Amino acid sequence: MIRILVSLMLAYLLVFTAAPVLAGTRPDKQDESVEQVRAKIERLGIGEKARATVRLKNGTKIKGYIDQVRSDDFVIKDRNTGAPMNILYSDVSKVESNKGHSTAKMLGIGIAIGVGVVLAIIGITISSLD
Repeated sequence: MIRILVSLMLAYLLVFTAAPVLAGTRPDKQDESVEQVRAKIERLGIGEKARATVRLKNGTKIKGYIDQVRSDDFVIKDRNTGAPMNILYSDVSKVESNKGHSTAKMLGIGIAIGVGVVLAIIGITISSLD
């Protein structure tokens, strides 16, 4: 009976003392500061190779490339329409670089390589049996 009480007490202490600590360790998603946004935009550069996804504080998501960079704002051209859009640094919530392949493309490439390796192993095994 004492073992059950001690184990229940230990479980109670672990749950109610560790839970608040664990809940506080997850960082909240915060907006980037104006200086951070300006630095990321300047790091991306200008031109069609400077592709980015910009999330605004109102929830809008714009994909395109950086066309101009100024002191208070920058111009991004939409990747679908090519229409230029002036965006203030203070309106930006997050800037993401779009260099390389998307996750879905990388997953497809990985699966294709895996299937190719498995087929090659099967082919080698079959040819060695003859």
